[in-house]
Amino acid sequence: MGDSTEVTLAVAGAGLRGAAYARRARTTGAARVVAVAEPDPVRRARFAAEHGIAPDRVFTDWRGLAEAGRVADGVIIATQDGDHAEPAVAFAGQGYHILLEKPMATSEADGVRIVEAVERSGSMLAVCHVLRYSRYTRRIKALIADGRLGDLISVQHLEPVGWWHHAHSYVRGNWRREDESGPMLMTKSCHDVDWIVHVMGEVPARVSSFGRLSHLRPENRPAGASDRCVTCEVEPDCPYSATRLYLSCLGDPRREEWPLGAVTHDLTEEGVLTALREGPYGRCVYAGDNDVVDHQVVNMEFPSGATAAFTMTAFTPYAQRQTRVFGSRGCLEGDGGTIRLLDFVTGEEEVIDLAGDEELDGRHTEADDALADAFCAALAAGDPAPLGSNARESLAGHRVVWAAERARRTGTVVGVAPADPRKNTEIR
Repeated sequence: MGDSTEVTLAVAGAGLRGAAYARRARTTGAARVVAVAEPDPVRRARFAAEHGIAPDRVFTDWRGLAEAGRVADGVIIATQDGDHAEPAVAFAGQGYHILLEKPMATSEADGVRIVEAVERSGSMLAVCHVLRYSRYTRRIKALIADGRLGDLISVQHLEPVGWWHHAHSYVRGNWRREDESGPMLMTKSCHDVDWIVHVMGEVPARVSSFGRLSHLRPENRPAGASDRCVTCEVEPDCPYSATRLYLSCLGDPRREEWPLGAVTHDLTEEGVLTALREGPYGRCVYAGDNDVVDHQVVNMEFPSGATAAFTMTAFTPYAQRQTRVFGSRGCLEGDGGTIRLLDFVTGEEEVIDLAGDEELDGRHTEADDALADAFCAALAAGDPAPLGSNARESLAGHRVVWAAERARRTGTVVGVAPADPRKNTEIR
């Protein structure tokens, strides 16, 4: 670890998220990255070189990092979803403060284990519910706190996943199967559910849900389609063409990092085509082994009597969330960059254009940076105050997701378990 004035970080999982949080900490000077654990040799070498990490602090997996003892103040855990609980419990036991990629765990029992581990150790833990950290969310919370909407009555919230993003991550990618990651409501939308809980200021008492894998399945495969886009006769007319998507990323640094970075490290036309011929990202979206839903709705009823309706769907542009909040004195709608607030007393509409702020680009990056800044500030101060939530709050939001999944599968209205994991570890 560093001296008393320096914050140090270790990173377990140097993919897109882990690398982004670490880069933010380094470029702002808020922390120094001193160790990394990453199984992919190319990513591991690039990350170590970028941060100047000593060879004896470079590991092939999180277990090697844990065996080295506590080498930093905090650790960023950005491993695959099913591999969150074990490192979180292990690092908490060593006294690390933890920034944990969402979802915190893929089962309720593992979520409880994490909460209990950090409470035993006294470690700070923040789950990467990045939506809480955006300027957009902070402004909405301030408007509510100032009484501009009166009593909150209901919320409508849409997550437009985007047709090509869904195909990339949830049909061809790492989150395509529940048995390898989890249900899509958890892997993609747990921070949307968390956002609704955060805005409403209370946890739902009961939920219902409907959704399924409707379109991206074998029976909807177009006539004449082959198993891979690079050899498919109908590819030019297919919205989900991998060839069109990934070749169009070449020459754009942001899109070369993502989504193309998940497909290949060879950023040439031949490199991309080889990956599409041989790897999972070139498969026909109608001929894969995906089983997660491509659309879902969740209805929530809160103890106050307020309600919320959440929709997640693949069949949209890749866009910002769209939200409407309805209160007794006014209502607002927003899209991540602009908020329109209608005052029922005056009848006047106020437009708050956050996207026009030169410091805000209206993208995921702004919230990611704010989260990384908050984590480093909490470590520097030894105080969790800068963090937007704690382990117990995150578990409460995850419980809503697990309850919604049970409701979807059983066709029933399901009560949400209490937030204290020591009182109840099952969804009721």
